[in-house]
Amino acid sequence: MRRVSIFGATGSIGQSTIDLIRRAPQDYDVVALTGGRNIAQLARDAIDLKVDIAVTAHDNLLPDLRAALDGSGIEAAAGPAAIEDAASRPADWIMSAIVGAAGLLPGLRALEQGTTLALANKESLVTAGPLLMATAKTHGATVLPVDSEHSGVFQALVGEDIAAVERVIITASGGAFRDTPMEQLANATLSEASSHPNWNMGQRITIDSASMFNKALELIETKEFFSISPDQIEVLVHPQSLVHALVGFRDGGIMAHLGPADMRHAIGYALHWPKRGEVPVDRLDLARVGSLDFRAPDLARYPALRLARDVMEAGGLTGAAFNAAKERALDGFIEGDLGFLQMADVVEAVLDQLCRDENLASEEINLDNVRRVDHLARKRAEDVIRGKQG
Repeated sequence: MRRVSIFGATGSIGQSTIDLIRRAPQDYDVVALTGGRNIAQLARDAIDLKVDIAVTAHDNLLPDLRAALDGSGIEAAAGPAAIEDAASRPADWIMSAIVGAAGLLPGLRALEQGTTLALANKESLVTAGPLLMATAKTHGATVLPVDSEHSGVFQALVGEDIAAVERVIITASGGAFRDTPMEQLANATLSEASSHPNWNMGQRITIDSASMFNKALELIETKEFFSISPDQIEVLVHPQSLVHALVGFRDGGIMAHLGPADMRHAIGYALHWPKRGEVPVDRLDLARVGSLDFRAPDLARYPALRLARDVMEAGGLTGAAFNAAKERALDGFIEGDLGFLQMADVVEAVLDQLCRDENLASEEINLDNVRRVDHLARKRAEDVIRGKQG
């Protein structure tokens, strides 16, 4: 029986992971679940899976969690320190699905125990990729990608030499506004941006898909995870979301990974790795699909992709600044303080300021520096947002 923990258990990735574990309860001993504000869901899952500890990220919700778990014998805790402690508890496999930079420290703590980390928290690689991968190497831990694109690349590389790779292509649906006239984007509403044409995801990642900031993060993630140069990484808009990634080799051949728009495939691959297990996803009927469409992304529509290229070229702590500014700009859009197109303006302004005023490219990538730059970028983003409101 494998010991597993799920960080970000109440989100879409966490819930899909729990769905797979529930289908074979005899195979798993769930140690810890963490979540955010959905205390009822967190408590229900914790009781159903008979976990050792359940943690909410919010200190003020600890009484609610304790009440929901009353009589179950399950330990309740709250706050970042409690999540860090839960990540240090022995487990054979840990899902890292906390959204945003908050997922970095729990991921590092999990790797320090030499476990297998299923990484859905792309921000960990964007903000501190070299630190994360070095920590895994030092402690003999394994990092498995859970983003559908990077899982697809990972699977296409099984048995292959990375030195033979000429290019890696990750696909993007294009999000909610892929066919919306450009002149309408400035007035795009929160409701419109929160509706994805293909995937069932949380609000923040759905909006990031509409702006392509999610794909921008995945560009950087590809570079950090597979240790390839930025000019080897491409993005294609693929409206059907059936081809998740393609790997081109120096002999001209291309291997593509296809699958339904269901995150349980990538999660299941990581959960059963190095073997392949049964995963309850739809099987593709290519005759019924008929054709697959691809097109180059419009950089005027998706400036986030250009910014990601700048970040990859600069390196260092630029990724930490990029992610923090993006998270604060997204907050601004959700709160009604920014228009849809203004999110990219805020991120670009913050990057310009910090690259001018700070030595981001050459500073050591350690936890203290990542935290410092994260804080500074959020503060600068706040200032830029305030200026736009004025």
